[in-house]
Amino acid sequence: MENLIGRQTELAELKSALDSKRSELIILYGRRRIGKTFLVRSFCNDVYSFHFVGAHGKNIKKQLAYFREVLQSYCPDVEIPELLNWHEAFRQLAGYLEQCKEVRKVVFFDEMPWIDTQKSDFVSELEYFWSNWVQNRDDIVFIACGSATTWMKEKLEDNKGGLHNRITHRIYLRPFYLRECKEYLLSNGFDWDDYQILQYYMIFGGVPYYMSLLRPQLSLVENVDTLIFRRGGALSDEFKELYNALFKKADKYIRIVQLLATKREGFTKMEISAETGYSGGGLTKLLENLERCDFIVSYTQFGNKTKQTLYRLCDFYTLFYFRYVKNNHSKDEQYWQHHFQNRSVESWEGFTFEEVCLRHLSQIKQGLGISGMATEASSWRFVPAKEDTRKGAQVDLVISRADKMIHLCEMKFSSTPYTITKEYAERLITRKQLFMEGNGVSRGVVLTFVTPYGLKDGLHTSMVHSSLTAKDLFA
Repeated sequence: MENLIGRQTELAELKSALDSKRSELIILYGRRRIGKTFLVRSFCNDVYSFHFVGAHGKNIKKQLAYFREVLQSYCPDVEIPELLNWHEAFRQLAGYLEQCKEVRKVVFFDEMPWIDTQKSDFVSELEYFWSNWVQNRDDIVFIACGSATTWMKEKLEDNKGGLHNRITHRIYLRPFYLRECKEYLLSNGFDWDDYQILQYYMIFGGVPYYMSLLRPQLSLVENVDTLIFRRGGALSDEFKELYNALFKKADKYIRIVQLLATKREGFTKMEISAETGYSGGGLTKLLENLERCDFIVSYTQFGNKTKQTLYRLCDFYTLFYFRYVKNNHSKDEQYWQHHFQNRSVESWEGFTFEEVCLRHLSQIKQGLGISGMATEASSWRFVPAKEDTRKGAQVDLVISRADKMIHLCEMKFSSTPYTITKEYAERLITRKQLFMEGNGVSRGVVLTFVTPYGLKDGLHTSMVHSSLTAKDLFA
């Protein structure tokens, strides 16, 4: 098994549960391909008192048949009868666990949402199993794992029945940051520099499974073609599989992310409703589910007294898919090698680098030396009225500090130290003035730059208060 990269906080949480002197109910969730099963396998060294994996798309009869087969393999000397329902299945599991000699009995249910088929009563029987058997013991460590984050949240974490207040540990597995991606790639024989890893991240994000498919003997662009654009590539059908595996009625979720892909600054809920026809509590749940799975992010506009929330697409693979894959009918299996140096790709990289920076807000704060300070992150837009001759302006990241200082962050992707030209300097001055006037701020507003290689010394560099580089993002 490969070495586990990162996940130190999650490992500590699992160890705390294993070392306790009571029975523990752990829910482990996160988007598909994020490494949930690998985390448990690494922690437990693939040794469990009982381990069952739900089968995708199978009915209750099949699920119970598979469960019986697995249970039979753990106790070959006892004939397990045919299981007709989950009450009987859990009763047989309890009987087996009572005979186990391990001091702490680790029970691992993987892909649990797939087990909960229609009219199966799986959740209510799990509640009964916990309340009437496990609760009376102090030796069970039960790990419930699933990619369908919405199911895990609604059926387990927010359970109002027998599992209410029974969950002892909630572990949400997030995508890797740049530092963890770099550690993984270096440990697997890649010699990519920080700039190349940034380019990788802008396409695939911090999803460990995607990294596991890369070949170190290929360049990044060759890997992209092999995985995405080549017929039969490992990720050529990933988009459909990803959303359909996570969400029931996936077409509704796909419609929302497809809309959000058209405007990088995002949409309000009202705008999403007008474009999709979804509304009320149904739309709220769709947006919450997408945000739980790290596909979208919600944020407020600086100075917006109504606190109107904007929703923005932030999943890198989805952004790349809508930009270069969905409508690509060229059948060119070397598409990325033939197009990655186009001007349009440079423009896309510029926008996507901003998303990388927003994902690494904590690293930016650390680079600014304000990790321990209370801050509020938002965006800001100036939209002139019809009679106003001034041009619109936008800042994608505004960091407002408790000490009344405000950072207007400029995020620029460049393969060399970035040059602030005279024309750009004038735009920066105008944008800063508009921000201060529009928000009634008279002092404490500074310009901060985030670029891979920093700023090139020049006439206008002195206007910048602080400059961060890729090194800070990889911190």
